[in-house]
Amino acid sequence: MKNEFNLTMLTDFYEITMANGYFEHNMKDRIACFDMFFRKVPDNGGFAIMLGLEQLIEYIKNLKFDQEDIEFLRSKKLFSENFLNYLADFKFTSDVWAIEEGTPIFPHEPIVKVIGPAIEVQFIETMVLLTINHQSLIGTKTNRIVRAAKGRAVMEFGSRRAQGPHGAINGARAAYIAGCAGTACTISDIMYKTPALGTMAHSWIQMFPTEYDAFMAYAKTYPDNCTLLIDTYNVLKSGLPNAIRVFKEYLIPNGHLNGGVRIDSGDITYLSKKVRKELDNAGLENIKIVISNSLDEYIIRDLITQGAEIDSFGVGERLITSKSEPVFGGVYKLASVFENGKEIPKIKLSENVEKITTPCSKKVVRLYSKDNNKAIADVLMLADEKTPGGEDYEIFDPEHTWKRKIVTEYYARDLLVKIFDKGKCVYNSPGIESIKQYCSEQIETLWDEVKRFENPHDYYVDLSPKLWEIKNKLLNEHK
Repeated sequence: MKNEFNLTMLTDFYEITMANGYFEHNMKDRIACFDMFFRKVPDNGGFAIMLGLEQLIEYIKNLKFDQEDIEFLRSKKLFSENFLNYLADFKFTSDVWAIEEGTPIFPHEPIVKVIGPAIEVQFIETMVLLTINHQSLIGTKTNRIVRAAKGRAVMEFGSRRAQGPHGAINGARAAYIAGCAGTACTISDIMYKTPALGTMAHSWIQMFPTEYDAFMAYAKTYPDNCTLLIDTYNVLKSGLPNAIRVFKEYLIPNGHLNGGVRIDSGDITYLSKKVRKELDNAGLENIKIVISNSLDEYIIRDLITQGAEIDSFGVGERLITSKSEPVFGGVYKLASVFENGKEIPKIKLSENVEKITTPCSKKVVRLYSKDNNKAIADVLMLADEKTPGGEDYEIFDPEHTWKRKIVTEYYARDLLVKIFDKGKCVYNSPGIESIKQYCSEQIETLWDEVKRFENPHDYYVDLSPKLWEIKNKLLNEHK
């Protein structure tokens, strides 16, 4: 069986058939530029979050075809021996740029750019899309849920409902960066230092003669981290009274003043209010209330609006699968080719305007207001254009060009960062806590109108005049 950690062959088969075709037609060394971008924010939101870059970097670093791969391809009887020999000695030599993890991103702007020999840049398409699409999807959904919680902790509880092991592990990573306090996925803590959290299942309680016995056993085992699940039988008649009894008889007398109760079913608003009142009446104001049970951003928002007494949330399947919209939709498209050092722009046309691509090797420049550090707009520019330096700068809608605005009192930042230079990794991935902090800071640069759940403000993603002229010329040539 193939070593699962060599993911080179985790690719669409047509990447290999095209690579063989390029090789046979003397095009393997033709230099091409590809962009990854997405067309629509999930859940009709105002922004997405860039994630998954670290895993993409590791994939590219380890990109190689072992003998087992070569023999498999030979068995298909489709590929030339010269091509198979080329793969046996394959080395990645391309340049890669990407927007850093944790950065808010918007439709139609390149979030990964790859320039290099045609075979190389084409071959990595599947993993570019797989890694970035998945984690960006989960991180974007998570951040919606975290923002709905309004400062209350959110824990990722979805491993058992994720789409496979990597969906659980990397999904937990994305969720933590995007704002979760921790995850139930233990291996993610081992691999990525995402804090592993958890208490008990209903089966723990059912294993003991009585609910009280189960609570007491747990309290004695984990006195400093004791959260009791109180809805196995009856929240108000059984679970809560037994929990209060354990807190007052054992935990508090032994100096363990903090703890919690968890409710996993029923009318959460009603139950949480009753539980809070009973806990306070018993002098247990420090005891927290944790809620789980098929939550998402809309349910959480409604619970808080209704005055539910909740200190933290455990969110599972609707987070780890992004159940409401489980596809991110990023694509990887040719932007240009190079002949004798000269760039030749390429464009893909479609009757669906949304699917028309933007040609050329590009950079993404974000403009921020000097007054409040809020993001004003993103501008796609030719890679060799000079980044605006604070002088008055006119932005305009690429489709409705009469919509224009002069931007003043701003500063600019290039978002695409060099990751690989001629196949060598030149980027040090930050630690997960640094990415998490950066993500939080960057989301604060967005206006509240962009962060609305319903009908968010359309953030501007415009083209520089030079880039617009090239795109418009190609559109007219292909009418």
